[in-house]
Amino acid sequence: MAKKLLVAIVMVMLFTGPALAERIVCASTTSTENSGLFDYILPMFKNKTGIDVHVVAVGTGAALEMAKRGDADVVFVHAKGLELEGVKEGYFVNRHDVMYNDFVIVGPKNSAGKFKGTKKAADVLTAISKDSLAFVSRGDNSGTHRKELSLWKNAGIDPKGGKWYLEVGQGMSKTLRIANEKQAFSMTDRGTWLALKDRDLLEMEVAFEGDPVLFNQYGAMAVNPDKYPHVRFNEAMSFVHWLTSKEGQEAIGSFKDAKGNNLFIPNAN
Repeated sequence: MAKKLLVAIVMVMLFTGPALAERIVCASTTSTENSGLFDYILPMFKNKTGIDVHVVAVGTGAALEMAKRGDADVVFVHAKGLELEGVKEGYFVNRHDVMYNDFVIVGPKNSAGKFKGTKKAADVLTAISKDSLAFVSRGDNSGTHRKELSLWKNAGIDPKGGKWYLEVGQGMSKTLRIANEKQAFSMTDRGTWLALKDRDLLEMEVAFEGDPVLFNQYGAMAVNPDKYPHVRFNEAMSFVHWLTSKEGQEAIGSFKDAKGNNLFIPNAN
């Protein structure tokens, strides 16, 4: 009996040890999760490398803080300024552009006509503020939230405190559902919008798009092993390299919604 037990333990170690060693934690933003991108590309990466990627999808700010504590191996977010700041501070290494899409301002049905001919996002936000139109903000320090705040700042407006402005402290999916219920405006990345608008039966539409300031870059980088020796750096870099490789870029480019729309555009250097 003892011999059989020993054999069983050895077999468990043989078959589970490598699998555990080949698992990395990726701190990422909710847009990559909500859009379905990870469900689409991660099986391809695992099939190629044998590495299992466990994604923790939170706002970009929370994802970066998580990784700065050494609680992740790799980061995949969309706040390039903050990412480069983290690299400069020594938390991250080998950052690469991976893909992009853009932000759009969405609102109730038939709201697009209100901004017809408008060229600048700042003018749209000025009109929303002036007319006290309901606006729902993520309010969660995510990449989307930080971008939204920068747009208000560019417009010379501080929306906080306005009765028409609601910060909900939620991810993009819940924020859009709340905006839908309140017949309010909000801002989202296009990939998440395309993935959720039909699935969540949102009675909303794109009210404004096209301003170059709405460009939305995503990047990936590894947590610095010199700062946190326990991280799985080699496996993390395998993921970063795959994302920026021809195969990874083609996988991202082939990810589309049911109507054939690209949710993200690959642009690794």
